[in-house]
Amino acid sequence: MRLLAAFALAAFAAIAVIAASPNQTDDPAVSIELAFPNLFFDQPVFLTHAGGDTLYVVEQRGAIQAMDPGTGHVEEYLNITDRVNHGGSEEGLLGLAFAPGFADSGHLFVYYSAALPRRSVIARFTASAGGRPAPSTEMVVLEVEQPFRNHNGGMIAFGPDGMLYVGLGDGGSGGDPKGNGQNRSTLLGSILRIDVSASTTGEPYRVPADNPFVSTPGARPEIWAYGLRNPWRFSFDSESGALWLADVGQNALEEINVVVRGANYGWNTMEGRHCFERPKCDQSGLTLPVAQYTHDFGCSVTGGYEYHGARAPSLEGAYVYADFCSGRVWTVRADMAEPIQIAQEDFRVSSFGVDVNDELYLVSLNGRLFRFAADPDAPDPTATALVTPASTPRVSDDGAAITLWVIGLIVVLAIGVLCLALRLSFLFESVP
Repeated sequence: MRLLAAFALAAFAAIAVIAASPNQTDDPAVSIELAFPNLFFDQPVFLTHAGGDTLYVVEQRGAIQAMDPGTGHVEEYLNITDRVNHGGSEEGLLGLAFAPGFADSGHLFVYYSAALPRRSVIARFTASAGGRPAPSTEMVVLEVEQPFRNHNGGMIAFGPDGMLYVGLGDGGSGGDPKGNGQNRSTLLGSILRIDVSASTTGEPYRVPADNPFVSTPGARPEIWAYGLRNPWRFSFDSESGALWLADVGQNALEEINVVVRGANYGWNTMEGRHCFERPKCDQSGLTLPVAQYTHDFGCSVTGGYEYHGARAPSLEGAYVYADFCSGRVWTVRADMAEPIQIAQEDFRVSSFGVDVNDELYLVSLNGRLFRFAADPDAPDPTATALVTPASTPRVSDDGAAITLWVIGLIVVLAIGVLCLALRLSFLFESVP
């Protein structure tokens, strides 16, 4: 009887530990709302601005829509569907960046997929003063042959230095069969940095002299960083200038990186912080992600922005990102504290975008635009983050790591309680 009581006590202790264990999903300090209930777009994949209130929505089929957020009025800004290849789910019109000084030059740059041969195209268009760009103003800046229909990357953005940064995937298929991620003689699997400030037909771009591999034999001088699988959205923090990037994983891990000059982010030696398809690998010289998650929590990461808007002040300075498949939305901060899940939505987040006031939008492939709405009754996520000692597995290292740690703690405590109960039982039975 006493032995049964001891087991019962141990079980009670285990249950108490489980109840006291922190939840991996913290309560959200914000809610997400439909931004423009009456508006639908055709498979939108990006949103940006040109220095004014107008929002520009990129549709994968090959069109850009201009929207007045005050009135909800939408009109087509550019249509290049005649040259965009939308044959694969990862192909199409994928990126848009307005040049610094757009109001004077009228220059905007796009990234799109083309066919025959299959290739990625970076092109410049020129808008007339106060008007729209004509498709005939196209000037091709760069073309990169694509061996497969997936892993196109597609993000382009101007950095604080005025240079144009371009994200290219490893060329596709699965597992990087051509080894492009670790090959600096190809532009694939890299972030490029080029100077388009004085583009001409004869010299569409220049290579900045301070690019890291300008003097490296056999390396493409356009490369700023490499070792990437499929960078799906990167962004520069509007305050610090930090370059955040989401890299879509293969079968196990999705990752977030902070990109720096000349760094190698490991693919396909690594997938996330783990060796790819091998028990051990040489990690020397590799820069590992600042956050990652397993496919228990999603299947394809979508990169976002550091938040500096006004609608959700509790998120100030946090990098916001999501998973396309699960609808989970997380934040992680530059101090590399643990990521916090702040929402899980029922739509697929294809991209993020910001307006001229740094307010963040979530772009859904189903045609809708969403944004944060402050929730005054919800706790501040900066105060409810999961605290993980340095000696224990990080939540972002493995979706199951914290669970295994808690289970191990429960087992140890249960055994301790059982031993104590048995000891007490022995003492009681020894008393005359």
